[in-house]
Amino acid sequence: MKALISVSDKSGVIGFARSLADLGYEVISTGGTFSALKEAGVPVTGISEVTGFPECLDGRVKTLHPAVHGGILAMRDKEEHMAQLAELGIETIDVVAINLYPFKETIMKDDVTLPIAIENIDIGGPTMLRSAAKNHKDVVVVCDPSDYDAVIGELKTERGLSYEAKYRLALKVFEHTAAYDAMIADYLRSVKNIPLPANPTFTYEKIQDLRYGENPHQSAAYYREVKPWKGALVNAQQLHGKELSFNNINDTNGALACLREFSEPTIVAVKHANPCGVGSGATISCAYRKAYEADPVSIFGGIIASNMPIDAATAEEISGIFVEIVIAPSFTDEALEILTRKANIRLLTLSQIEKQAPAGSIDIKKVDGGILIQDIDGELFDEQALKVVTKKQPTAAELEDMKFGMKVVKHVKSNAIVLARDGGTLGVGPGQTNRIGSLHIAVAGRKLPGAVLASDAFFPFSDCVEAAAAAGVTAIIQPGGSIRDEDSIQKCDELGIAMVFSGVRHFKH
Repeated sequence: MKALISVSDKSGVIGFARSLADLGYEVISTGGTFSALKEAGVPVTGISEVTGFPECLDGRVKTLHPAVHGGILAMRDKEEHMAQLAELGIETIDVVAINLYPFKETIMKDDVTLPIAIENIDIGGPTMLRSAAKNHKDVVVVCDPSDYDAVIGELKTERGLSYEAKYRLALKVFEHTAAYDAMIADYLRSVKNIPLPANPTFTYEKIQDLRYGENPHQSAAYYREVKPWKGALVNAQQLHGKELSFNNINDTNGALACLREFSEPTIVAVKHANPCGVGSGATISCAYRKAYEADPVSIFGGIIASNMPIDAATAEEISGIFVEIVIAPSFTDEALEILTRKANIRLLTLSQIEKQAPAGSIDIKKVDGGILIQDIDGELFDEQALKVVTKKQPTAAELEDMKFGMKVVKHVKSNAIVLARDGGTLGVGPGQTNRIGSLHIAVAGRKLPGAVLASDAFFPFSDCVEAAAAAGVTAIIQPGGSIRDEDSIQKCDELGIAMVFSGVRHFKH
C-alpha cells in the first residue's frame, strides 16, 4: 500500500504520515513535505524514486507523471487496468493527502504582485486531488488537515474507511478545487478590472450557520468573500449581544450602504432594509436625535449605523428604546457601559466604516434558474449637471437638503420618496407600486413647511407635485426623463415650487 503526501499546510502532517507508516503504508512525498517528514524520522520515499524522473523547473513539475496518476486512477476491480499497471511497472497509490499552494494567503498581502500571485497557482496538487477524488471508490483522498484523525481512526478498523467517508472526502475535494480555481479567476479579473465575464465564478467561505433565514422555516448560512474590501460588513467585530440573524445582517448591510454617502457625523436608522430615519449634525448625538425624531415608531427594533464613535450622550439616548443593532467605528468606554446593560442589543464595531466599495464591485440578484449581475450603484449625481427646470430657483439651504435627500432616497426601495429638511429626514415612503402612494406614506397626513422632496425616479404625472405642495414642500429633486416632465414643471411653476433634475435614476428593488 502506498500513500502520497504533499502539503503546503504542514499542520498535523507528521503525525498523519507516521500513523500511515505504522499501518503499513509506504509514504511517498515531494519537496518541502519530504524534507519535513524525513527530518521527523518518518520513513519516506521521494517522488523521483517513483517516477524515475527528477523534479524540475524550480519544482513546477514533480507529480505530473503516469507513474503517479496511473497509480491513482487505476480502477482496482477492472482487470484491464490492473494488467496495464503490471505491464508498465506502476504500483497503486491508495491514499492521497494534498493541500494546495497558498494562493489565498499570497493575494491577501497588500504588496502582492501579479508574478508572485501566478507563481503560487498550484497545478500538480489540484490534478492529483481531482484524480484521487474521481477514483474515490478505491482511493482515500484528503485535502483538509482537520480530517487526518478521522481518516486514521477508520483505517485502523477492520473494515477500513467506509465508502460513505470516501465519498464525503471526494466531495470536499471537488468543492475545494472549484473554490481554488474560482479564487484565481476572480483575482485575475480584478487585476485588469474585467467586468461581466462570459462564465462568472465566485468563491466564498462560510462564516457561520445561522439559526434560520428570513423566516424560521428557512435554513441559512453567512459567507464572506476571500478578500473583502476594508469597511465591508463581514469585517465587523461583535462586542456584545446575541448571535446575528439573517435579517440582522441584511438590514445592517443596507444601513451601511446609506451611511457611506455621508462624511459629516451621521446616523442611519434602518427597518426591514429601508432607511426610516437619517440625520446629520455637528455631533453624533445631534445626528441621532434627528434620525430618531424622523420616525420614533419605526426606529423601534431597528438597526442604527453611525459613521462616528458612539459617545456616552448618544448611548444614553439609544438606550431609551429597543434596537436590534448599533454599528459604529468604535464605542467609548462610557458608551459601552451604558449599552451593555441591555442583554439583547448587539453592538458591532467596523473600522474604516466609511470606505466605499472598490471599483469593479458588483451586485448579484438570484432569479429562478440564473442570476443577474450589475455594477453597483456607485454614483449619486454630478453636481455640475444639476438642472433647475422651474422659474423658481432653489435656495442654498434647499440645495443642501436636496443633496441630503438624494443620498437617502438612493437606498430606499422603489418607488421611493424622501422628505428632508435641515440635515434630517422628515418622512420616507418606500416600495409602493405607484409613486403617489410612496409620497402619501412619506407625508403621513402632516404639514411639513419648508421640506424638500427627493424622488428616486421621474414623476409620470403632476399629482406628486400637487400632493407635495399641499404638505408644504418648497423644492423637489428628481431625475427627470418622463415624456410628461413638462406637466410637473408647469405645476411647480403654478404652485411656486423649485424643481431640479439630477439626470440620474436610483431604482432599488
